[in-house]
Amino acid sequence: MKNIANILNNKLLKQIFDNPSDSTTQLSQCQYIAQLYAHVENAIAVLSDLKSNKSYIYNGGIAATLGISEDVSTTKIDSIWEEEILNRIHPDDLIHKHMLELQYFHFLKTIPIADRYHYHVVSNLRMRNQSNQYVTVLHRMLYIRNLPNGSIWLALCLYNFSLSAAQTTLYEGYIVNTITGQVIKSEKQENGNLLSKREMEILQLIKNGKKSREIANILSISLNTVNRHRQNILEKLRVGNSIEACRIATTLHWLPS
Repeated sequence: MKNIANILNNKLLKQIFDNPSDSTTQLSQCQYIAQLYAHVENAIAVLSDLKSNKSYIYNGGIAATLGISEDVSTTKIDSIWEEEILNRIHPDDLIHKHMLELQYFHFLKTIPIADRYHYHVVSNLRMRNQSNQYVTVLHRMLYIRNLPNGSIWLALCLYNFSLSAAQTTLYEGYIVNTITGQVIKSEKQENGNLLSKREMEILQLIKNGKKSREIANILSISLNTVNRHRQNILEKLRVGNSIEACRIATTLHWLPS
């Protein structure tokens, strides 16, 4: 999970940022927008400045219900990741959230800057409330300022209670065009940025209950090669054992359930 978050973090923060002459004014305008969302919708609104790696958090009424600080003043943090909030999201849903946002980032880079403002990400997430029980929360994320060179500058995240009364155990996420209503479903998450084809073959065989020596015979490779691939899988997925690696790969639909 950490590796996926790191990939997204690098994509966002390692863009080439120029410095618009009215950047201070634009930032102030977007801070006001975030504060207004928090007030009108009782939402948690997080405005992230990707250029300076900072975030501004505005807590509406939902914050207290989720067991988050009730301070209504602006909280400024030196990160684009609102860890106090993210730590309350179910780990499986957080993986999906990061992967969908990575898909969103790549998608926006393929369309004209003017059209990017028409799209945002919507996810239904399980989050722990003040009683440490999971409730369904609607998360929306949109990039509200792009720079002339095409880099994405300011992101706005909104957390509200989901309109769905029924609590679900299944993650749901998609990219939506707010003008046409077009929905782009979350793809079966690609593993190309993480695992090689051979590593995926080995992980599937591990899930099927095969031992390293059996895998070596099936793939006609040495036992040392299998063990090296297994170690690479654990390092890339930042897990301690193959069972956890298989769980993450199944959650992301890299492997069949």
